[in-house]
Amino acid sequence: MTLSAPTNDRQHDDLPSPSSVSRDLRRTHSGITHSKIADIDLHMSPSSKPVDGSATRVISFGPFSLLPDQRQLLEVDKLLNIGSRAFDILLALVERPGELISKEELMARVWPNVYVEPANLTVHVAALRRVLGDGREGHRYLVNIPGRGYRFVAPVSLEDRKSPRPPQQPVQRHSHNLPNQITRLVGRADTSRALATFLSNDRLLTIVGPGGIGKTSIALAVADEVAGSYEHGVWLVDLARISDPDMLPGALGSVLGLDTPPGTTLPVLAQSLRGRQMLLVLDNCEHAAEAAASLAVHMLQASSGARILATSREPLRAEGERRYRLPSLEVPPVSAQLTAAEAMRFSAVELFVERTAARLDGFELSDHDAPVVVDLCRKLDGNPLAIELAVGRIDTFGVHGLSARLNGGLRLLSGGYRTALPRHQTLRAMLDWSFDWLPESERLVLSRLAIFTGEFVLEAAIAVASSDDIAAVEVADAVVSLVAKSLVNADISDKEPKYRLLEITRDYALEKLQESYEFDLVARRYAEYLRGAREASNC
Repeated sequence: MTLSAPTNDRQHDDLPSPSSVSRDLRRTHSGITHSKIADIDLHMSPSSKPVDGSATRVISFGPFSLLPDQRQLLEVDKLLNIGSRAFDILLALVERPGELISKEELMARVWPNVYVEPANLTVHVAALRRVLGDGREGHRYLVNIPGRGYRFVAPVSLEDRKSPRPPQQPVQRHSHNLPNQITRLVGRADTSRALATFLSNDRLLTIVGPGGIGKTSIALAVADEVAGSYEHGVWLVDLARISDPDMLPGALGSVLGLDTPPGTTLPVLAQSLRGRQMLLVLDNCEHAAEAAASLAVHMLQASSGARILATSREPLRAEGERRYRLPSLEVPPVSAQLTAAEAMRFSAVELFVERTAARLDGFELSDHDAPVVVDLCRKLDGNPLAIELAVGRIDTFGVHGLSARLNGGLRLLSGGYRTALPRHQTLRAMLDWSFDWLPESERLVLSRLAIFTGEFVLEAAIAVASSDDIAAVEVADAVVSLVAKSLVNADISDKEPKYRLLEITRDYALEKLQESYEFDLVARRYAEYLRGAREASNC
């Protein structure tokens, strides 16, 4: 039996053709009206839930099955994790497919007799959309009608299953020391699934990327997803808190509850863990990469059931390592002129809007503000930490004021969560963390490369950055190393590789260049290079 509802009200939603959606709904569904749906009892009390294998009511749409009686949502036969509020919102919408449900009605349904801010509804709808994969590969389920409410637009069917197949229950969790995540991870669902698959095939997986890109967050999400697969647990070791690499064996032993006397070596520690089936999450390995690589190799050699998931701003370069370079969140292309609904399909914009809604009651992205928010996310390179820090100033400056002030550089991007590590309190502190660990030659080259406002080739980098204190070959080596350390981006798709600095990295490096009093000298070298390149092209 298929459900539909009339859709006669005028629409201002985010579908390309609202009228075509209404026609499709009428054509696809069998024409059961809302009044008839209301006659079907979708709200059985807990005491009336079937317990003897009798018929169970199931609402289906796409690959999903909603079981109101059991309060479960399945994707095929996989039980999905969905919060109770998000479940109630989904149930309210699928009961009346195609019909506009006002925000007020949804909030009254989900939070009966309790006053809540509209931002709560926005946050739970965003979480629901993520669970459903709304907007991915053209699949649409929920449509927001700005200022009015929401509409469920996918075809819906209702059936009674005599003997429903029991869903796959989440695997029982075992020992771990993973922290509970407080905020939702935005824009990384596909990445999380891919990394979990990699980890089932590769014993050492390193997530590589620049500071603030979200390496720790995605590693914790992956570790949490696979935690039940490891008999001896999943264990997080934060190397950022280790000032001396020789302290690593003691730190690991402490996490695992082992007695590790001073002077315990990695080989000895690894042997004591022989036969353990566990996952070690080595976080923030960049300043102890050699020690982390050694630990990984010794652990994997000692125990065939062990896996290592590492995060670092550069690869560990250990035997058997699989590297995954974590990209920025998705940002619309420069040429795109998008509506609010279209912009929300990009994960950087989604993060900005979700975090802003948590700070500003009732905030929703409008078509008027969409270009400004898109530009903001571009300026921040889709970097999640930079976006979070920018949103921290939204209640002071507003969207348009924030965009204007971001042109002033890094000073605005401060005021992170009080509980965050010091290097995540401000964007400058995060970049200081990377810069301070660089050798002097790489610091020089990075600051001099800030003279480029866009892409550049290696020849240009050598012409601008080489000098009496650093030879051309050293510049080339430094560029290679800076790429590995996620401070310079490389595009190797063309015959000649092209390089560029992300905007937030360039702003920081430009400050360093100006502080060194080399700006005029490096600018002169750049002008000379451009003049020579023009002359060569005219010959």
